[in-house]
Amino acid sequence: MTGTTADTPETPAPTTGASREADAFPVKGMDAIVFAVGNAKQAAHYYSTAFGMRLVAYSGPENGSRETASYVLESGSARFVLTSVIKAATEHGKFLEQHVAEHGDGVVDLALEVPDTRAAYAEAVRQGATGLREPFELSDEHGTVVMAAIATYGQTRHTLVERRDYRGPYLPGFAAAEPITAPPAKRFFQAVDHCVGNVELGRMNEWVQFYNRVMGFTNMKEFVGDDIATEYSALMSKVVADGTRKVKFPINEPAIAKKKSQIDEYLEFYGGPGVQHIALATNDIVNTVRSMRAAGVSFLDVPDSYYDTLGEWVGDTRVPIDTLRELKILADRDEDGYLLQIFTKPVQDRPTVFFEMIERHGSLGFGKGNFKALFEAIEREQDKRGNL
Repeated sequence: MTGTTADTPETPAPTTGASREADAFPVKGMDAIVFAVGNAKQAAHYYSTAFGMRLVAYSGPENGSRETASYVLESGSARFVLTSVIKAATEHGKFLEQHVAEHGDGVVDLALEVPDTRAAYAEAVRQGATGLREPFELSDEHGTVVMAAIATYGQTRHTLVERRDYRGPYLPGFAAAEPITAPPAKRFFQAVDHCVGNVELGRMNEWVQFYNRVMGFTNMKEFVGDDIATEYSALMSKVVADGTRKVKFPINEPAIAKKKSQIDEYLEFYGGPGVQHIALATNDIVNTVRSMRAAGVSFLDVPDSYYDTLGEWVGDTRVPIDTLRELKILADRDEDGYLLQIFTKPVQDRPTVFFEMIERHGSLGFGKGNFKALFEAIEREQDKRGNL
């Protein structure tokens, strides 16, 4: 972990030992990433064709949901839920409708699977979390799911989901659905690696402490000062994670610089804090990038000069340097191993949410060695949009 600068206060260590019971807030992993979108049917088609995901469940007017339509797509353990409003009739529908109006398509919920929703919710509220919905049960012929919800940064929430022996396609109220398109011969990714949140200047430590205190997450990585800076812009980032490292949440805030950072741009166009990007774990980034490019996904461009000296410091990788150069894939190495990564451009008209594809070979890092090249690439896109 890198050190802090003098003007960036240390984040207090999470409460441990006698002051907090061990595993007071255990998590089993990410349950789902829930998006509020303007047109869920079209979004489901996009993620099916461009991301190789498989539609597995649906909820809409045809099976009793008169207010919203939701499509559930999966790739390995990664699950996206795309929801749009048909006709708002409840506070929930009005919230989703307003969310899309204010923020555009975006993530409203980073749902977490927990072994005991009631215990997790009680612990979260006891540690100061804002409860949005107390524990409740949903049941159908496939079993029972226990759920609750707490607030995090912006209008994002964490729904806590206890599935136990539930055997339905997603949740009660959802029916199994046939794929929209034929699934690819080899899936593009198999899990969510991490989810990145952008918050306002001066609030990163506040939210890091929230995850330390409420969920018992520990500080995994820290990038401050010159770690993430270019000639024009800068940002700071700290990564919190559960004990198993299955759930990792980097939290970013802008830093004062000559021009707008990507975080400033996001906050302006999203209209506040929210989920900036989702990293998806793949075991064959070459196949993933080739397939997604062929399906129309646009990735950030990296100057050819980046690859001229890459082999000198990253060493041997599974993918030859010439192939990394051809596909504009980044590489980084740390004390634990190496990783390969690439970033899409924003996947909607607003310059907000985008995705990362990451292939890990031992490394637990986030591509620190690539930060300068990556953020210069983002700055070039910001400049094209007139937002640098």
